[in-house]
Amino acid sequence: MNGIQQLSRIIPITVVSILLGGCASTYSFKVDAINNPEATEHQSYKIVSSNPEVNEEDLQFKEVAEYVKTSLSSKGLYEAPDLESADMVVDISYGIGEPQVDFKTYSTPVYAQVGGGYRTVSSPVVGSDGKVRMVTTTIYIPPRKEIIGMEEQIVPITTYEKFLRMTSRENQDADESEGPVQVWSIYVKNKDESEDLRKYLPLMAAASVDYVGENTEQQQEVKIKDTDESVAFIKEGM
Repeated sequence: MNGIQQLSRIIPITVVSILLGGCASTYSFKVDAINNPEATEHQSYKIVSSNPEVNEEDLQFKEVAEYVKTSLSSKGLYEAPDLESADMVVDISYGIGEPQVDFKTYSTPVYAQVGGGYRTVSSPVVGSDGKVRMVTTTIYIPPRKEIIGMEEQIVPITTYEKFLRMTSRENQDADESEGPVQVWSIYVKNKDESEDLRKYLPLMAAASVDYVGENTEQQQEVKIKDTDESVAFIKEGM
């Protein structure tokens, strides 16, 4: 195979890769995280379900637990071999809310035809006798389209709120009046027109990576593309 043939095979692949990269979807998430500054030495954990209706042997729960483990590994946390030896218990819950009707505003340009018509133009013309005379002609100027303003349309859309919550607590006997000591907590949510919870779970786990054990103080907006390295990291798993 000569160099030209090799190049002809490489170019289409490169073009396809560029096109696919340019079509990546962007998702927006809201992240709230808090931590306990007095509980910083906890490294090992065991994951449990905070929802009594969700069996920890459920296939979806296991899938989500793997996403969470990968997210926690980014901060050096690791799964203990058993519950008794774990520093922390990490409760996880996830779900999707009932459909809600929201309203979205779309702005579209309003065009109008401007100008156009006929006008006369006088121009000098040299006759056969060598004399110059003015000749008047009528020309047509086509109208042009211009934006004269913007029109707003309010359209009802159905949205779904999806969430992933991770709450870490000390794995020790606690005062019954106070409950176990919380170490940190992360709450990630998304609200848009998709009701595909399974698709969004690894994205929400990816949105949590930078906030494990942190305190956001206020809600943070995180934008993620499905081609981001953080998403690939979560999906690849441990």
